[in-house]
Amino acid sequence: RSLVVVHFWAPWAPQCAQMNEVMAALAREHSQVTFVQLEAEAVPEVSEKYEISSVPTFLFFKNSQKVDRLDGAHAPELTQKVQRHAAGTAPVPGSGGSAKEELHARLRKLINAAPCMLFMKGSPKEPRCGQRVEIVSQHGVAFSSFDVFSDEEVRQGLKTFSNWPTYPQLYVAGELIGGLDIVKELEASGELDTICPKAQKLEDRLKSLINKAPVMLFMKGSKQVAKCGFSKQIIEIMNNTGVDYETFDILEDEEVRQGLKSFSNWPTYPQLYVKGELVGGLDIVKELKESGELLPVLKGEN
Repeated sequence: RSLVVVHFWAPWAPQCAQMNEVMAALAREHSQVTFVQLEAEAVPEVSEKYEISSVPTFLFFKNSQKVDRLDGAHAPELTQKVQRHAAGTAPVPGSGGSAKEELHARLRKLINAAPCMLFMKGSPKEPRCGQRVEIVSQHGVAFSSFDVFSDEEVRQGLKTFSNWPTYPQLYVAGELIGGLDIVKELEASGELDTICPKAQKLEDRLKSLINKAPVMLFMKGSKQVAKCGFSKQIIEIMNNTGVDYETFDILEDEEVRQGLKSFSNWPTYPQLYVKGELVGGLDIVKELKESGELLPVLKGEN
């Protein structure tokens, strides 16, 4: 019945080591909480089940049920989540007002996270409870979504905040449009196309990203923080060439992550592009390095 916090980590990621120190400190403060470390790449079935796509990621369990999640090395937020869940749902005397204000600020931030935000049970690709939200996708709307099952505080708090008791909830420019029935009515009247921002066609978007810089690397993470072993290796090779390059974190955009595989006919990451043309992945880059061809390729000479 007590809180269990599971840290999905990787030995090659320095941010994971830092968060392990944070967890150790939290364990000393919260003896009733169980803290567990799992090497994400050593348990692929578990990582896949819980959609662990980067490290560090923290999952929170109570009564064998996942109640919360935190992606990334955010020590203050981890501390707050542990304190909140360890204390249960009972408010601390005298802090009710400030807790409510913090929640409202968080909800406002989520609502305004994108020009069009959809709060739903599950995801657009895997909706739960029979929610049929493909209407929004079919109309080419540029939107982001939030799975209310991933955060019980948001799930309950947004109902009160918006004075709308059910899900899904659609917001445009920070204003509530309504639920599924309202969206259906807007579709029938033709207003949905005028209210919601249109998405750029995926192929056009991918071409734009590929040509954003002369040398573009699509990877898990960034130059500063690689989020998988392959990405870390290719960053080290690229940095040693002295050639300027830009990166795109495919973990931040599922549409790009899946779309680029089909567009380039290359099924894995990282992917390296020079002047809009695919060079290849880590193995190809290693071969070019060993043959002495990498630098000319990056400079567009070969």
